[in-house]
Amino acid sequence: MTPAAFQKIVTETQQGLDKALTHLIETLRGVRTARASSALVDNIRVDYYGTMTPINQMAAVSTPEPRQLVIKPFDVSSLAEIQKAIMKSDLGITPQTDGKLLRLTMPQLSGEQRQKYAGKVKELCEEARIAMRNVRRDQNKHADTALKGGQLTEDENRKLHEKVQDQLKEAEKKLDQVQEKKIAEIMEV
Repeated sequence: MTPAAFQKIVTETQQGLDKALTHLIETLRGVRTARASSALVDNIRVDYYGTMTPINQMAAVSTPEPRQLVIKPFDVSSLAEIQKAIMKSDLGITPQTDGKLLRLTMPQLSGEQRQKYAGKVKELCEEARIAMRNVRRDQNKHADTALKGGQLTEDENRKLHEKVQDQLKEAEKKLDQVQEKKIAEIMEV
């Protein structure tokens, strides 16, 4: 196998692993912690003149206090629709309004809720691990196909499998760090 082809499999593996980790991090931003975060409403979509639009494209979202979110719509007429979308979401928070903006006060998480959110984080992390292992499996298949096609010697194939496994281990270490950090944020009082 040419060094370029060997490197291509290594590069594709890294890209796939990075993509899985990035997706996990984006998903975890929407999981509630002890602190308010504008990311909590990023995935909530509002029916804005017939188009489902993310809240962060329709309003300024800020956190003036550690447990409070303020949503100030660019178009005040959309306030009621934003409020409905938040109430339908799984946030479990009823927004207060003064006619110009919405305030979401995060209630203190109970121990049971913290455990539930920590469990959700673990589930999401396990899904990311599975995605990463699927990347490894696919890249190992590419290497085996190259071996059968005569583009790769058995030694090169073995080295490539080892390299892909090392990349997976490194990505899983990063994933573990992300998981620990998020669970620590959830458990923070």
